[in-house]
Amino acid sequence: MTEPVATLLSLLAVDPIGLGGAVLRGGAGGWSSGWIGAFVSRLPEPHRVRRVPAGIAEERLTGGLDLAATLLVGRPVLEPGLCALADGAALVVPMAERLTVGAAALLAQVLDERIVRVERDGLSAVVPAAIALLLLDESEPDEAQVSSALHDRVAFHATLPHAPVDGVASEAELMRARALLPEVTADPQALATLVAVAEALGVSSVRAPIFALRAARAHAALAGRTLVAADDLTAASALVLAPRATRLPAADEPEDEAPPPPPPDHEAEQEPSSDMSDEQRALEDRVLEATAANIPPDLLLRLAAEGSARDRAGRAGGDAVEGARGRRRGSRRGKPGGGKRLDLLATVRAAVPWQRLRGVTLPADRLAVRPDDFRIVRRFRPAGTTTIVLVDASGSTALHRLQEAKGAVELLLAESYVRRDEVALVTFRGNTADVVLPPTRALARARRALSGLPGGGGTPMAAALDAALMLATRVRRSGGRPGVVILSDGKANVPRAGVGGRPVAHAEALDAARRLAREAVPVVWLDVGPRPSAQAAELASALRGHYLPLPAADAERIAGAARVGLGAGGARVA
Repeated sequence: MTEPVATLLSLLAVDPIGLGGAVLRGGAGGWSSGWIGAFVSRLPEPHRVRRVPAGIAEERLTGGLDLAATLLVGRPVLEPGLCALADGAALVVPMAERLTVGAAALLAQVLDERIVRVERDGLSAVVPAAIALLLLDESEPDEAQVSSALHDRVAFHATLPHAPVDGVASEAELMRARALLPEVTADPQALATLVAVAEALGVSSVRAPIFALRAARAHAALAGRTLVAADDLTAASALVLAPRATRLPAADEPEDEAPPPPPPDHEAEQEPSSDMSDEQRALEDRVLEATAANIPPDLLLRLAAEGSARDRAGRAGGDAVEGARGRRRGSRRGKPGGGKRLDLLATVRAAVPWQRLRGVTLPADRLAVRPDDFRIVRRFRPAGTTTIVLVDASGSTALHRLQEAKGAVELLLAESYVRRDEVALVTFRGNTADVVLPPTRALARARRALSGLPGGGGTPMAAALDAALMLATRVRRSGGRPGVVILSDGKANVPRAGVGGRPVAHAEALDAARRLAREAVPVVWLDVGPRPSAQAAELASALRGHYLPLPAADAERIAGAARVGLGAGGARVA
C-alpha cells in the first residue's frame, strides 16, 4: 500500500504550481531529507529549486540592484531574487515557523500573483515567479507555527514518516500525468461535493475545496483518466481536507417522527426529479466517510494545543525589537552614529542610480554620495519576557506561604536568567504595594530583596493590581512581553483611601482587575491560602486569567504552576 505522503508528493510533482506546495512536519534530520530529495528530483525543473536560508532578508527573496553589474555597465541592473530564480519549480523553506512576518507575507503574495514586484534602489520591475513552497515545520505543538497565511495557500499539510522513501511515482509516470493534466475535466458535482465535505468538517478556508479539486485532477491524470472519478475525489479530500478539519462530521440523527404527507398533485408535478440529488448525496456521503477515516484520532487535542500558537510568528518574527544588538535584518535610511552602524553596500546601492543626475558617469573611480543615501544596519533581538510576581505578605497568608513564595520567585528568576528574561517582584501588605524588585536578571540583588521581606498587616489588593498594571505598561513600552503571577488568597480588606472596609476594598480590587484585563496581559492567580478562596476565583475571572488553588504546595510546585499558566496564557516563560 502506498504511503499517503508518497501519494501527496506524487500529486505535488504533477502540478506543483497549481497546488501551491505543502507544510511538512517532522523536524530536522537525515530521514526527512530523503523525502525532500525524492520530491525535488521529480519536479519538472529540479535544477531551479532553491533552498531558503534561515533568517533570509526580504530583499534576497524579491531581488534588487546588482551592484557589480551596475558599476560595470553604468546603468541599474536587476539581480533576481530566490523567488524569480525558482520560477516554474519550488522553494524549500527549512524552519518555516521562523520566517519573519514580512517574509511570510511576501511569499503569500508571490503564491497569489505568481510574480515578484521589485521597487527599490531605483529599480521598478515585475518578474515571473510561479513557484511552489515546501515549508518544513520543525516546531513543537506549543511553539510558534507556520504563518496562517502560508498554511492557507498550500494544498497539503502532512507529517513525514520515519521510514525510507517508497511509493512516489516514477519520472515516466509523472511525465505522462503532466502531459494529460490539461485534458482532465471534472463533473460540476465534484466541486459541490468537496465544498459539502469541507463544511461538514468545519473547514472555513475557501481555497481548500479548490485545492482538493486540483489534487483530484492530478490524481486522475496519474491514473490515466481524463474525467475525475469518485476515487480521485476521495483521495484528494483525504489529503487536503482531512488535515484541515476542525471538527468530526456529525452522525446522522434517527428519524423518530413519521414522514410528512406527500404534497398535492399540482405541487408534485412542479417538483423536479430528485434522482440527481440522491446521486449527489451518495457521492458526498462516500467522500465524507472516506475523509473522516483519515482524520488523525488526536485531532481535537492537537487543535487545542496549536490554536493559540497558529498566528504567532517565531522568535524571528513578530516578537522582535529593533535595537543596536541582535540579528542583522536588512537596512533602512538613517544617519550612522549613536550605536547605529553604516551599511556600506546598501548605501552604495542607494547612491548608484542617481550618479548621472549628479554629474558622474559610470564606470568611475568615485561615487557622489549624499546624506539621503545613507543606510544603517537594522538589528533585531527577541522580545524578552518579564514575569511580574505579586506576593501577598499580609497577615492572612504570610504565616502560611511567604517562605514558599520567596523560594518560587528565586526559581523563576534563576530560569529567567538562563533565558535572558526578567522577573519583577511586588509585595503588598498594610496600606501599600511596594515594587521591591524592578525588572531584573540579577540573582544576588533578588536574593537580598527577598531575604528581608517582612510579613503581616492588611491586604491592599487594588494597590497591588495597580502596581502590576504600571509595571506591565512600562515593560510593553520598552518592547517586552509582560506576564503577571499573583500569590494571594484574594481577601482584600484595605481600600486605596484606607477607609471603607472589606466591601469597598473588594469592589476596588475588581475594578483594578478589569483595567488590567483590558491590557490583555497574561495572568496566573495562585491561591496560596489554606483553603480555596471564592474572592480569589472572582478576581482571577475579572482578570481573564488562570486560577489555580494550591492549598498545599512547595516553592518548586508554585514556580511550575506559574510557568505552565503563563505559557497557556500567551506569554512564554519556559
